[in-house]
Amino acid sequence: MVKLAKDFYNRPTLDVAKDLLGKELVHHVGGENLVSRIVEVEAYIGEIDKACHAYNNKVTNRTKVLYAPPGTAYVYLIYGMYYCFNAVTEEEGKAAAVLVRGVEPLEGIEKMVNNRYKKGIEEISKKQMINLSNGPGKLCIAMSITKANNEMDLCGNHLYIKEAEENFSFDIVETTRINIGYAEEAIAFPWRYYIKDNLYVSKK
Repeated sequence: MVKLAKDFYNRPTLDVAKDLLGKELVHHVGGENLVSRIVEVEAYIGEIDKACHAYNNKVTNRTKVLYAPPGTAYVYLIYGMYYCFNAVTEEEGKAAAVLVRGVEPLEGIEKMVNNRYKKGIEEISKKQMINLSNGPGKLCIAMSITKANNEMDLCGNHLYIKEAEENFSFDIVETTRINIGYAEEAIAFPWRYYIKDNLYVSKK
């Protein structure tokens, strides 16, 4: 197993975002590893990005983690009910992160299904299986990622990202981000990246 180190995250955010595709997100919880392949991400850079929570270098109790060392988890709540998982990027003191939008389940799938649907894997449909983790809120439910993981060191042993166990090739689609209609010119930034033709991408 090759866990991603601080140096991986301490680079330009757009580079980190693209390079996260195909990597494996691991959450060790309840004595079990929940493992998924990252298939969709979005980049956010506070200094220039009106879609970023820390736009114009804004600092609040929620956004202060974005200024933390690279490789820190940023987990926040949306709509008062869904968590979203991000990896903080670039040097400490610069607000930037990559949102993980979609993952493909690899290990601990039975537990992920129970987390999402309160059912066994044999009780769900093929469509439900794809809906298991094809969105930022869905994947956090499936992988038991909550506010308790906020500010966690992604180079630790509890929640981390590692190199894929097997090498595989894929094409990357580069497009605009989702649900940021308030962000003026940043709406047009092509900062969403996903693995072409993967079923677990939230929106093609």
